[in-house]
Formats: sequence, C-alpha cells, structure tokens
Amino acid sequence: MSFSNLGLTPELMRAVAEKGYATPTPVQREAIPAVLAGRDVLAGAQTGTGKTAAFVLPILQKLAAPAAGAPRALVLTPTRELAAQVAASAEDYGRFVRLRTLVIFGGVSEKPQIQALRGGCDLLVATPGRLLDLAQQRLLDLSQVRCLVLDEADRMLDMGFIPAIRQILKLLPRERQNLMFSATYSEDIRALAARMLRDPVAVEVAARNATAERIEQHVYRVPKDHKRHLLAHLIKSDNWQQVLVFTRTKHGANRLCQQLQGAGIRAAAIHGNKSQGARVRALSDFKEGAITALVATEVAARGLDIKELPYVVNYELPNVPEDYVHRIGRTARAGGSGRAVSLVAPDEAALLRDIEKLLKRTLPVLTLPAFEVPPASAQPAGVPSGVHRQPHRVHTSGQGWRRGGGGRGHAPRSYARSRRSV
Repeated sequence: MSFSNLGLTPELMRAVAEKGYATPTPVQREAIPAVLAGRDVLAGAQTGTGKTAAFVLPILQKLAAPAAGAPRALVLTPTRELAAQVAASAEDYGRFVRLRTLVIFGGVSEKPQIQALRGGCDLLVATPGRLLDLAQQRLLDLSQVRCLVLDEADRMLDMGFIPAIRQILKLLPRERQNLMFSATYSEDIRALAARMLRDPVAVEVAARNATAERIEQHVYRVPKDHKRHLLAHLIKSDNWQQVLVFTRTKHGANRLCQQLQGAGIRAAAIHGNKSQGARVRALSDFKEGAITALVATEVAARGLDIKELPYVVNYELPNVPEDYVHRIGRTARAGGSGRAVSLVAPDEAALLRDIEKLLKRTLPVLTLPAFEVPPASAQPAGVPSGVHRQPHRVHTSGQGWRRGGGGRGHAPRSYARSRRSV
C-alpha cells in the first residue's frame, strides 16, 4: 500500500513525497483512514513508527480551508521537545495547505506566545501546564476545538498531567473527535480511554510494551564507580560517532557530561533545568555531529526525533520499567536498526529484573572488555600508584550477581576479559 491509497489530498501527498516517504507505516495505514472518517482512535505503537504523521496528516486534511481564528485542532504533549517536534511535522506536511500551526510550552517567556496567539491559528500544539495557564488568564479560546489529540498519553500519566488534562477537557466543546496515541498500551491508558473516547477504533501495531525488534539489546555488569570509564572506553574503542546516554537525575547528567568531556569526548547535557535555548542548541549540535554524546534525563526520552541514531546507553536504569522502552526507542526509528547498551551496577539488579519481566525476555550480558580505570578511582587507600591487582572478574549467579572484589577500593586499574561466560 502507498500513501495514495489512504485518501489524502494532492497537497498533502506532495508534502509527503518531498519528505521522501512512499509507503505508510502500519500505524499510519490504520489510523489515517479512521481519523479521516471522523472516528475516535486509540493507538498503541512503538516510538519511531510514524505516530506523529498518523494524526497530523488527517487533521490537516480535516481542517481544510484556513481560518486562523481560535484553534480548531489541539495536540497535547508531555514535553517541550515533543511539542516542538509535532509542530515542525505539521509545518512540513502542511506547507502546501496554508494552515497556521502554533506551539506553546513552559520554560520560556509567555509573551511571544501570547502575541502569536492573537494572530490566530488552525492547529495548536501545547504542553498541558502552559496551555492551562494561558486559558485561565483568558488569553486562549478553546471553544472552537473540534479535534483533540493526546500524544504520548502514557507519559502524561507518568508525569502527573492528568489533573491538568481533566481541567482542559472542561474547556473544550463536548462534541469533538478524540485521538489518543501512546508508546505503550497499559491498563491505565485503557481506563483513561474508556472515560474520554467514544466507540474508538483500536490501533495496536505492536505487542504491549514491545521494543523495536531491530534494536540489539545488551547489558554490562559493572560497579557504579567504573561506569563512566567503561562508557568512555566503548565510545572511543568502538568509534561511536553518536550516542544518547540516559541518567536518572539532572545532577547526574551534568556530572557525567563533565566527566566525558574530561576524557576527551565531546558531550552536552539536556534536562529540565536547562533553558529551552540550551536544549535546542545541544540537540542541534548532536544531530549535526558537533558533539558525540548527548547525556539526557527522562525528559528527553520522548520527543527527540533523531534520524539513524545508532546507540542508546542506559548509564543508569530507570526506576519505571516502561521508561526503558521509551529510552531505547530513540534508536531503530523508521525502519532503521540500532543498539541499546545498559550499564548495570549491583544495586540495580532488581531494576533489571523488572525490565526483563516487562519484556518477557532475558537481556544478554556481555563480558566486560579490558578498560583503564584511573588510579584515583581504582586504588584503595594506602596502595601506591602502579601496583596492579589480579584482574577483577564479574560472575553471575541466579537472580543477581556477586559483588566479589567489585566493592569500592578493590577494583584493579584495568579490567580483563572474564574466563567465565556471563
């Protein structure tokens, strides 16, 4: 099937062709006709499967002639990055239909956004907090919205946006089309859909919480204090040109970024405490190859559209297993392939088990390569620099793995490959 079979207008077909797309993805094949027919839709699909185009294209067609008054279609996203990505896609696909798209989100001055809203728009893309704030100030009219999209609805739940979304729903017309798109298809999402959607078309193009089959997933068992040295070794020895690295905290992202820079690796951090300008610059530099490692917190797990990203590293495992799916979904997008590497410390064994339970599979554990650990990190107090201990070996046993000599102050200056398969 080609896009020409989906009932899109020539103007939209021209925009799709100029972006180089000829064949719709499974979620696009199922969702686009349903949206054009006016049906509510509940779609569960992996990240990187074309969900944005699956709702942007039919919405642009349904908006038809531009009005540029109060918005007639509203897309809610959980993060600034995802909002910007959706708005950019709408601009690209709508270049020949003269519809006006605006994007509003927090973390930046609201004055330019208020000024832009006064000029009117057809499609509004927003994060819930900023949207609700402007609506409560009576600076935004939502009475004309005929189509509402919740993008990454499961992330909305995770980030606590549901109360804000309930307030927003009260400001919208009762008669409207509702579309819910999500990377995972949990029971909580089904419950939310039952309250919000009317007789929806269910589109599920991947098994629940499945990760892209093209993603090669591996684990390294490594003491926490040595993770940064292993990561630097992998980047340098394997000549990684582009790697997205996830940490749990903003402080951890900043610290790791500085450590990688100290190891001679071009790195930048992106998280919620960074200004929007700094986040945009870091992402732009990453896409253009000016930096090798982009260190991110969970806020960047959604909405980062990076073509042909080859590597994702879980420097620290997420506390929520589903977030692992979102993180590694940054690679192997749009039919590509990729590799996801997780660095697992002894105290993260339970988190790994939760992830494997969610995936219904055991992730393969790779033998540690030999890599150098600076003396300050490797030598216990009182051991002079240059003294080499026996090679440290990591063993696995049952559900966890033995700490052995991997505690603080007992690691060698370099790791040797284990003789025992792990």
